Amino acid sequence: MTDLSTDVRVRYPAFTLEVAHVFPGHGITALFGPSGCGKSTLLRVIAGFERGAKGRIAYGDEVWLGERAYLPPYRRGVGYVFQDARLFPHLTARGNLDYAHRRAADVAARYSFDDVVDVLDLAPLFERRVNQLSGGEKQRVAIGRTLLARPRLLLMDEPLAALDTRRKGEIMPYIGRLPNAFGLPVIYVTHALEEVTQLCDRIVALAEGRIAATGGVAETLERLDLSSVQGRFEAGVMLTGRIAAQDMALHLSRVDIGSARLEVPQIALAPGQEVRLRVRARDVSLALTRPEGLSIRNALDARVLSIEPEAATAFAEVLLDVGGQHLRARVTRAAVADLGLGEGQPVVALIKAVSFDRQALPRDNRAEA
Repeated sequence: MTDLSTDVRVRYPAFTLEVAHVFPGHGITALFGPSGCGKSTLLRVIAGFERGAKGRIAYGDEVWLGERAYLPPYRRGVGYVFQDARLFPHLTARGNLDYAHRRAADVAARYSFDDVVDVLDLAPLFERRVNQLSGGEKQRVAIGRTLLARPRLLLMDEPLAALDTRRKGEIMPYIGRLPNAFGLPVIYVTHALEEVTQLCDRIVALAEGRIAATGGVAETLERLDLSSVQGRFEAGVMLTGRIAAQDMALHLSRVDIGSARLEVPQIALAPGQEVRLRVRARDVSLALTRPEGLSIRNALDARVLSIEPEAATAFAEVLLDVGGQHLRARVTRAAVADLGLGEGQPVVALIKAVSFDRQALPRDNRAEA
């Protein structure tokens, strides 16, 4: 495993990117933040596409950018997946894959053509022309073509941005397998928190060209001071649990998160499998006692950890402990006052099952095939 060390600057008339960070040589790292924060620019700097970049980039002991060094993109061994698939329209899916495979014939191979086809389930697409592929199928072929170039590092620039929620849900499991299947670290640009939650091991959050936060997904998302980076409408947390039971008749899954249990729309995973769930702060309500006669399926015993009023608005963010994991609730300041909420206070967190988008929930598409 080889780390990527960056300490770079790029200056434009109206924007400056300054980032110093070490990207670990394993797993998937999210470059996350609002539009215009510098995510794609940083990815282009790493790939060598921004000749105006200054500073230092080193892949292990190999210097890609330095005071007197500049390694061109084709010598960095980087694979780049763009928002659009950029496939050759005159070739079939198989033809696109063969093209990359032949060009990389002299590159030491850690995996085979058949490995890529198997992991991405590409064989059924072989004979189709590009115009006969769906958006998700095009991106799978594009990822396969990039892998067959035998990169050492995979850069993905919002590869799901053009897909609807259902197609994103179908392709995310394939992307999630890439690091383990091919021994390949991934840097993944996105502004979609569902993608971060389901795919990534860690986050580098950017704001206005600088790093706002770094860390694991769960602990970074729960930070109340990063609401502006997440977007207050989408801010929330990631919970990790295991499928406890499947209710086939009611199309519900029951998920254990520590000592608590959640009911969510059915997830296509087997009992015992680990699952990540994103819960938005705006989808969490609070009560002082366990209510009765409600349609809300989830009532979780919780404890208030902190309360942070939001400046110049009617709202406050409440951080909660639920069985050792954390929830965020976005409520009004008036609700905080009326309920007399304070740190350490026991409460009941209420979450509607329908607040979980069924199309965005994780799935095992190999089991479905």
